[in-house]
Parts: sequence; structure tokens; C-alpha cells
Amino acid sequence: MGVDLRQVVAGILTITMFVMLGQMLHRDYFDAVQVQGDAHDIVFHGSKVALEEDGLVRTSEGPWMENSHQLKPCWSISQPDEAVSSKGYVTFSLTNGPEYHISQITDAVMVAKHLGATLVLPDIRGTKPGDEMNFEDVYDVDKLVKSLESVVKVVKKLPSHVSLRDIAIVKVPSRVAEDYIKEHIDPIFKSKGNIRVTTYFPSVNLRKLSLDAETDPVSCLAMFGSLELQPGVSDLVESMIQRLKKSDGRFIAIDLRVEILEKKNCRETGAVGSKTCYNAQEIALFLRKLGFGSDTTIYLTQPRWESSLNILKDIFPKTFTKEAIMPADKKSKYLELENSEYENVIDFYISSRSDVFVPAIPGLFYANTVGKRIALGKPQVLVPAEISGSSGLSTDYISPYISKKNHLAYSCFC
Repeated sequence: MGVDLRQVVAGILTITMFVMLGQMLHRDYFDAVQVQGDAHDIVFHGSKVALEEDGLVRTSEGPWMENSHQLKPCWSISQPDEAVSSKGYVTFSLTNGPEYHISQITDAVMVAKHLGATLVLPDIRGTKPGDEMNFEDVYDVDKLVKSLESVVKVVKKLPSHVSLRDIAIVKVPSRVAEDYIKEHIDPIFKSKGNIRVTTYFPSVNLRKLSLDAETDPVSCLAMFGSLELQPGVSDLVESMIQRLKKSDGRFIAIDLRVEILEKKNCRETGAVGSKTCYNAQEIALFLRKLGFGSDTTIYLTQPRWESSLNILKDIFPKTFTKEAIMPADKKSKYLELENSEYENVIDFYISSRSDVFVPAIPGLFYANTVGKRIALGKPQVLVPAEISGSSGLSTDYISPYISKKNHLAYSCFC
């Protein structure tokens, strides 16, 4: 029996329409940065931004924006040539990934500075028991010590005469301020002589407290000027970025992790066109409606490939996870260990330096990635939302952190 070519074409078109409709039904996103309470309850609300048209470069591949000038630090610290410290010590650990490390180092430095204490180099702990690394396995020790030398004294370990029993554990809120330290922490420090600081997060919001609010210069230095990757890890990240850029010189990084999406149970919120997170199918349609072509290179923070990502690769064939672009001789050290700390670090620093960053999941990874991108002059952070028509302008979906200039990074850079 003969086959009518017109019927075949009609059938394909019908299937395509149903697939697109299914994608559109899921297409609501968080696009604001009103974040309060637990990180799992964060939702973004839409925010449009008027950017100059000549700041947008439309090519056949997509609506890429040119980078702005890299900003310079605005903070100024008037301190003696060498930091003055007491006999007491402040200890702490870096936990839960680089997006938390930034806040943890900032709070520890703030506490040590305002107590006049000596800061002990932290270890790095993963999410599983026994996942421990030395600070120098990931970060540059010399950079940290030198950057903080006029603020706090840093030592690599506690002196042998200091007993762990003599250290009081003190919980501090993220973005801890000098007044809080004086009122709540100083009395404990004077009583015990040594403290261990652990940061808790009443909010993962990194907005400025007000438009004209000033951030403590010590906080700015610790947050943006102290942590730097050690050479081996830095070189690996650079090599992976260059592989992503090899095709057409640009790429999009998407923070999308299947395991987290499954736990969060992405749901609609009360706001129109708003969801708590987005899956691969929804992100793919969002990018296509903005005009990114099928030849666009995409990097995913997802640890390993999952079948649920296939729809994204069908639309954007050049979509990769780290296992596909990491040099083979590096995988045994950085990819095949049960400790995922290296992988988290790689994701964070690639996302900070990509040409476009798209957060499929809200939280501190998103907030601190935006902060680093602001400092680097990389403003194209696109927060997805429902696009009712067949296309949309990418400038309508720039992160409110950037469109409203309300990220605390704008208090530290100019």
C-alpha cells in the first residue's frame, strides 16, 4: 500500500504541536529575587529591564549580550600594616559547596576581625560523613592569607596547647554585622577565649538592605577578594571553559540538577507565570523562544547524564555535562571520587564565567553566582518565566539582582 507523503508530514506536525503544548503548560518560572525563609521555598517574580538596544548582539545563534566592563573594588580598608590579634582563635569549616563557602568565609572573617582574634584556616567538608578535604586541595592558601593580612591574622592550624574542649561553638546568621558580634559573640569569646563559628542561613537573599546601604568593607574583601582556586583546579576549569567555547566562542551555563528538581517537586505559585523551579523541557522551550539557535553550546551542572535531559539535547545538540568535557586524565581525581566537592566547585566557577547563566533552581548558588558575574562584568543572567507568545526579548528576563542593581555586590564594586 502506498504512503501519502502529505499524511506523513501532517502527522509529524501534529506530534510536534502536542510536544510544544506540553512544554508550554509547564512553562512558569521564578523570576524574582524575593527570597525569605528556607531556600526550598524561594520563588522569583518577573522583572523587566530596559537596556540599550546597542548592548544586545543578535546573531543567527541567539540574543547574546556583550560583556560590560569589569568592575573595580570600591571598598577601602584603613588598617595598620599588620593585623592585630588577641590570644584567642576563631575556627570554622567550609561546607555544602562553594556558594556556601563564600558566605562562611565572610562571616568567619567578620567575627575574627571584630573580636581581634586569629583566624584558623578552615577544612572543607562535604555533605556525607567523612567527606573532608584540606583547604589547599581546592583554594589558594597564599592568596587567602595575603588578601586578609591587613584585616586578620591567619594560621594554618590551632596551636597544640589549645584543647578542643576550650572552644565554644557559636552559630551566627549569614551576613553577620558588627553590632551583632559585639552583643552576642564577644561575651562568649571573652569567657571561653576561643570559638568555632558555624553560619546558618535565615535567608539566602543577597539583596542590598537598601538602595543606598553601605556594606562593611571587611565583608566585601572577604566575600570577593579572599577565595581563589588553587592552580590545579583553576587550570582544569579554564580548560573546560575553552572546550565549551571552541565551537562558536560562547556558551550558556544552566544550573539544573535532576535530583534537586525531583526533591523540590516544582510547582506553580500564586503569582502568574511563576514556578519554584524548572525542568529540562521547560528550559529548552524558554531558550528557543528567546531566539537561541540549535547550534548553541550549553553546559549543565547536572553531575551525570539523565534520560530526562534528552529533550534538551534534542533541541540543543551541543549540550554537555562535565563528564563529556573534562580531560580524560583528570577524571579519576576530579570526577570519579565519591566526594563531589570538586564537581560543585567546577560548576560554580564555570557558571560564573559563562556568557549566559540560567538558574533552573533558585537558591544560594544562583545568588552567589550572580555576585561573581557582576564583579566580572557578565550581566546576562536570564531568569526563566512563561513566554505567552512565540518569542520574547532576552532583556525582559534579566535577573532582578542585575536589572534593579540590588545585589549586595553593587555595594562592593563600582
